[in-house]
Amino acid sequence: MSGTFWNALEHRAVRFVPTLAAALVGAGCAGTPQYTRVNVPVPVECKEVVPDRPAMPTESLATGAAPWVLLRAALSEIDRREAYEIKMRAALAACTAPLVAGP
Repeated sequence: MSGTFWNALEHRAVRFVPTLAAALVGAGCAGTPQYTRVNVPVPVECKEVVPDRPAMPTESLATGAAPWVLLRAALSEIDRREAYEIKMRAALAACTAPLVAGP
């Protein structure tokens, strides 16, 4: 009797093992992960030097200065402010430029 039990068990195992193997292989192929690249902004310290603010000519004028002195100081201040603005924009552009990945 024990021989027929083991024969029946072997017969079922012969059918079960290939079916199980096929199911596992199929499940392995169906479960491959799908990757999606997501760009996430990462804060990075800006190491750009902030340019020093120049001394403005109108700030050093005495109270009650003549109008032509005030005009001359205001005109020269415009040039200094524009030069300072160019330096500040360059520093800002360096800090906000996209990072380039290294090798």
